[in-house]
Amino acid sequence: MGKTIAEKILSSKSNRDARAGDIVIARVDLLMAQDGTAPLAIRAFEDMGGTDVWNPERISLVLDHNAPSPSESVSRIHDGIREFARSQGIGKLYDIGCGVCHQLMPEQGHVHPGDLVIGADSHTCTYGALNAFATGVGSTDAAAVMRTGSLWLRVPSTASIVLDGELPRGVFAKDVILGVIGRVGASGATYMSMEFSGELVSSLGVDARMTICNMGVEMGAKTAMMESDGKTGEFVGGRCGNPVSPDPDASYAWEIEFDAGAMEPLVARPHRVDDVVPVGELAGTGIQQAFLGTCTNGRLEDLRVAAGMLRGNRVSEGTRLIVAPASREVLKGAIRDGTFEALVESGAVFVAPGCGPCVGTHAGVPGDGESVISTANRNFKGRMGNGLASIYLASPATVAASAIAGEITDPRDYL
Repeated sequence: MGKTIAEKILSSKSNRDARAGDIVIARVDLLMAQDGTAPLAIRAFEDMGGTDVWNPERISLVLDHNAPSPSESVSRIHDGIREFARSQGIGKLYDIGCGVCHQLMPEQGHVHPGDLVIGADSHTCTYGALNAFATGVGSTDAAAVMRTGSLWLRVPSTASIVLDGELPRGVFAKDVILGVIGRVGASGATYMSMEFSGELVSSLGVDARMTICNMGVEMGAKTAMMESDGKTGEFVGGRCGNPVSPDPDASYAWEIEFDAGAMEPLVARPHRVDDVVPVGELAGTGIQQAFLGTCTNGRLEDLRVAAGMLRGNRVSEGTRLIVAPASREVLKGAIRDGTFEALVESGAVFVAPGCGPCVGTHAGVPGDGESVISTANRNFKGRMGNGLASIYLASPATVAASAIAGEITDPRDYL
């Protein structure tokens, strides 16, 4: 019987014929940790007796969750990470303002098709858009990789998600993945590999594919992946890696087909990512804050979509629009092409490239009883730093339209 992408990559990295359910010890191509998880990983590494990391060229540390530092305690944490990177010769330290880890790893050339990537952050599955087996782990597992370069994994069973059709006007990749999550459920794919395919995937650019894979973990998935194609090759350039495709007779736990042509703009209601409804059901719901950014939708094409709608319009009085570019390169691109100016002219406020308000640890914490519409990937109670606020998740287009209206609004009204 043939193999899925996950089975093939983990077979390659463990030098054995690995199948779903097997336990393997796999060689890791890249380890990533951010400022919320790296300190714990460093401490665990030292508790394990670690003195020298396994390979400083294959480790990346990113200061993005609390950047710039909002407090003395965080400043000490950042300094500790910087000192560890210096002492270990880790050259891939991305300091404050560089951007979100899940934008930087692909953007800066650290991820290749066929790689096994371990990240101390749950949304590491984003890199599956580049045909990598990428998964988030806890800090102790990250420490084990830091010391040995390997990690034990149970080979996940694979679900096939076939996305066909053409996106209608006003519908974007974020709507697609919200639709999938709404159907599968928050725990419907626990510890599975989600293999996305179909004519819609082929038509999407890498940025949009990253949006889809980013939220695989919101169904409980271990990883989310797509095949490599010409667009993948163009994105990775000379670092082509080892592209992996599923065998025609690969065995899938289950398969779901989606007709994107029948979709409409969607919104996830508080406080569950899988509580997804058409935007029309929430039309008129007042919002006090709109957030454009994150590792899900903070890339240049996302900012351009919002700017196209906001150009010539103004953010509604009484509503705040906060923008956090996913990286410094994204910000530079937005400045070059006029996207930055259009957003600022509309009344938007930019914060430093990074996670921004998403994690609720510094900038953009909403007030008591406020409603926020966000392009982020999670809307749990307290996610943005205030358990008395309500968070709605939507596409950049829906967020922009809602910022203009001051209430949740169908983006097709402004396109």
